[in-house]
Amino acid sequence: MELEQNTPEAYIANLEGERKEAVNQLRQTILDNLPNGFVEVMEDGMIAYVVPHSLYPDGYHCNPEKPLPFINLAAQKNFIALYHMGVYAHEELLDWFVAEYPNHSKRKLDMGKSCIRFKNLDHIPYELLADLVQKISVEAWIDLYERKVKK
Repeated sequence: MELEQNTPEAYIANLEGERKEAVNQLRQTILDNLPNGFVEVMEDGMIAYVVPHSLYPDGYHCNPEKPLPFINLAAQKNFIALYHMGVYAHEELLDWFVAEYPNHSKRKLDMGKSCIRFKNLDHIPYELLADLVQKISVEAWIDLYERKVKK
């Protein structure tokens, strides 16, 4: 069976070794914990979890043709990245995640505004990421996005 090229399954199938295993496990962690309403798509060459236009017709303010982004997952050259727009827009969520991280990993947190980078794939805190994914419902994300991001 040949995979459709622009699918999460095809994206993961093109990865090698431990990167394939880690992205697959991250994807499953997200899918198992994603609140109802978000959908999985491929967007900008990454696995993405978005609010579909059927729930939020305005779409993404930078490009209204695209659905409202929430989480992206990508295997970059030197790390695996989890982009979580909620930690970018919600200061209390960011503070919770930063405080909780050392309880789940011996590695130093490597993070940008919304990007959580994992260079050592043996130390990805899947349980913490499962908790993070569950923290914001579709309704709460739309409300937060309209208040803090969309201007």
